[in-house]
Amino acid sequence: MRPSPRLGPMWRLGPMWMPTAPCAFTSFPLNRMDPVPSSVRLTVREAVHTLSSSEDGGCIFSTLGSLKRYLGGTENPALPGEQEEFARVHFSAVLRCLVSKLNPDWLGLLPNGQLEELWASFFLEGPADQAFLVLMEALEDTPGPSFRLMKMARLLARFLKAGRMAAVMEGQCRQQAELAFPLLQEALLIKVVGLPDRLGNCLQHENLAEFFPQNYFPLLGEEAVRVLQAVVDSLRGGLDCSVSFVSQVVGKACVYGRQKEILGVLVPRLTALTQGSCLWQRVCWRLVECVPDRAMEAVLTGLVETAPGPQVLARLLGNLVLKSKKARFVMTQKLLFLQYRYTTPVLQSLLGYLAMDSQRRPLLVQALKELMETWGSSSAIRHAPLAQQCYVSKAVLICLAHLGDAELQDSRDELLASLMAGVKCRLDSSLPAVRRLGMVVAEVASARIHPEGPPLKFQYEEDELSCEMLALATPQPAADSPSEAGPPVAPVAAEAPDKQTVEGGVPQVRPQGSDSELDSDDEFVPYDMSGDQELKSGKVPMYVRDCVEALTTSEDWERWEAALRALEGLVVRSPAATREVSVELAQVLLHLEEKTSVAGFEGLRQRALVAVTITDPARVAEYLTSQFYAINYSLRQRMDILDVLALAAQELSRPGRFRRTSQCGSPGPTCPPSCTVAPTWRAVVDERIRRKTRRFSKGSSRQGPAGSPNEFNSVAGYFFFPLIQGFDRPLVTFDLLGDDQLVLGRLAHTLGALMYLAVNTTVAVSMGKALLEFVWALRFHGDTYVRRGLLSAVSSVLLSVPAERLLEDLPDELLEARSWLADVAEKDPDEDCRMLAVKALLLLEKLKDKLLPLSPP
Repeated sequence: MRPSPRLGPMWRLGPMWMPTAPCAFTSFPLNRMDPVPSSVRLTVREAVHTLSSSEDGGCIFSTLGSLKRYLGGTENPALPGEQEEFARVHFSAVLRCLVSKLNPDWLGLLPNGQLEELWASFFLEGPADQAFLVLMEALEDTPGPSFRLMKMARLLARFLKAGRMAAVMEGQCRQQAELAFPLLQEALLIKVVGLPDRLGNCLQHENLAEFFPQNYFPLLGEEAVRVLQAVVDSLRGGLDCSVSFVSQVVGKACVYGRQKEILGVLVPRLTALTQGSCLWQRVCWRLVECVPDRAMEAVLTGLVETAPGPQVLARLLGNLVLKSKKARFVMTQKLLFLQYRYTTPVLQSLLGYLAMDSQRRPLLVQALKELMETWGSSSAIRHAPLAQQCYVSKAVLICLAHLGDAELQDSRDELLASLMAGVKCRLDSSLPAVRRLGMVVAEVASARIHPEGPPLKFQYEEDELSCEMLALATPQPAADSPSEAGPPVAPVAAEAPDKQTVEGGVPQVRPQGSDSELDSDDEFVPYDMSGDQELKSGKVPMYVRDCVEALTTSEDWERWEAALRALEGLVVRSPAATREVSVELAQVLLHLEEKTSVAGFEGLRQRALVAVTITDPARVAEYLTSQFYAINYSLRQRMDILDVLALAAQELSRPGRFRRTSQCGSPGPTCPPSCTVAPTWRAVVDERIRRKTRRFSKGSSRQGPAGSPNEFNSVAGYFFFPLIQGFDRPLVTFDLLGDDQLVLGRLAHTLGALMYLAVNTTVAVSMGKALLEFVWALRFHGDTYVRRGLLSAVSSVLLSVPAERLLEDLPDELLEARSWLADVAEKDPDEDCRMLAVKALLLLEKLKDKLLPLSPP
């Protein structure tokens, strides 16, 4: 049965609406009820028959010429009605017939490529949507590689270069809503956006550069701009048009992950076109409004990332967030709370867009409330990664910079409560970056939310992030691009140097008549006093006991400072004398407080305590570990104990330390600290021989490191086991499993370091088993710093314990650790934790590959 004429356009969709024979025009016997065939139908039927059967080049050429009359553009074109009927009913069948005849012999029936050019003109000059669909259908149905496949691919490349894709989209934009065919539009949409993938599958290694995604989607963006220009021209001429199909194309391309390619072309062009045209702005608003909901997020994120500023974003979007619930959710929820990968300029564009219009400003106020609620949530602080916390903090400061006091007045109490809760939780964090983040936001936000109250002030080290956040608190001038606004001005931390001087301290010659003539002393060059040392009236102690006495009983502050500075050198040079008072000296140093403003007091105290621990490791380590869990110690002192133990263990385990110590030591204690040890006679003789000897070939003069015992081997247990035994026993002023999670994190890192330094020691297996039990008990701890220490400890066990002993003594622990590490690597919110877990898993894999026997062939 014949297809109905009113279904004619659906023939363009594909083979399901087409006759089965591609070359023969199907004819049916006419009965008395059939209408009389039109002249166009008879002509097309005869032409198709001629093309299918004739081998005469001239006959084929004249037949194609007669058919081309129906496309217009010839000397004797057909009537408009006949052209419309040909395009609507018969054009697809003619194209399919032409595709089926494509072969080298057929094209060679006429010389100089005349037949090929006439054949290609039907695809390049006829209705673009039908030609595109037939070309895509032929490419997908033709097996390759073949002559026909490559010829059709090159023809499609010509089709794209000729701008015919714009004609495809423009034809759909000019159709009235009641005359549009949804199935046709869906087929066009799928093939237009999926062209690179489909052509890549068809052509494989023979694919053309025009079909690469990085080349095709920018071209598609250019064609979309041409279509929008045609729509604007039609609207100015009083004709109705629709941009729905272009919206669907842009949306689907963005869903495919090609926002950068297509919007990178669209946004700059639309930015210039909407600069002073209300009509273009309305067309852009309609373009985004017609994007399907399933593609709205991809389009909006791409626009926010590509738009150079909030002004451009406002021109492109209008009040879209007020009209579309999906757009409002994306702009005020998804981009602020659920994603944090965007840069600071993107965040400024997004929130600046909400602040630019009075109708959108209530959304900005509501966003600030929700941001402050999230910022003050203790759960969010514990479970959100640091990058997301920085992202939310920046959003809070940008919102505060855009809102006025009157807008903040109604929500002041709510915002202040969230701010105080967030500050408390962040100051309790064990991560310095989180604490610094809370201080910066608290200073800025408190001054804006509660300006009449006392300002909050904190002492923190300024870094790049804090300077950036302080700059965000100042609203930027309105500009279309970041380059117009200028760089943010960071607060001045110190007075600028004198501009009248140059490097090296040499003053420049000042012009005559200036005010500098009144003060001629400024022209003198100051002396270089960088190498001068302050003269001390007191004597430097010469014995360790003198240092102990000076540090405990002396009221002479100069003698006290001299004793502290000389103590490390005396301990190194007098190990025997140090062992007599090692525990007493460690106790004095542990409780030592800074009584004067001594430069580098903490470093001097720590180095002296480390030197004492190295000199008498067993007794001093036993004392320090016992004091770690004692009462009446501050958290700072407990962390100092951990640092000293780790540094001492590192020095004890260093190869060649014993030999270097014996060379640097002095037989008597009377040598002043600044003296240098004289070279031995052997060194002098070797140096003379080297100078007097002539060698014709000289090998490497470097000697390998001399073997020496690991001094940490015999004392590792004194450092490790007392620390790990009492972590679960809370004291009145010290609770590692409670509020003192900062010390717990430092303890985990220290235990991991001790385990790593105990490699090849006799107690490594026992230490590894105890450390894995410690890790297993705390594996679900909520603090990020603690989890990092636990993961580092697992890696230390895998590196220090011999592989054979691991599988023999700790098989169950390794299986449990593997499943836990895999879960951390996949789900932990902290990036560093995930990275540490991946490294530990890699160590486990290397361990398995090393020990498991190779399977027999």
